[in-house]
Amino acid sequence: MRTAILVIAGFALLALILAIVRSFKPGIASAAGIAVPSFIVIWALVAAANMWFGFGQAGSSFMEALPIFLIIFLLPTVAALFVKWHWR
Repeated sequence: MRTAILVIAGFALLALILAIVRSFKPGIASAAGIAVPSFIVIWALVAAANMWFGFGQAGSSFMEALPIFLIIFLLPTVAALFVKWHWR
């Protein structure tokens, strides 16, 4: 359940960053060009912090936390890259 919430939060963060950048940049292509790399960096830090919590605090091993990290990180990141590709 926590993984699903984090993935949904990733999509919401992507939408929020796109909306913020879009309000400052007139073109959607230029906004996506700034928002997507920014989102990927921020989301990598969030997913890494979640992974650190998983194997540091909750007691799971690195290899147990790695697939969850990949799911949490890759699903919103692929969506962000699709947005950038679609609006190039």
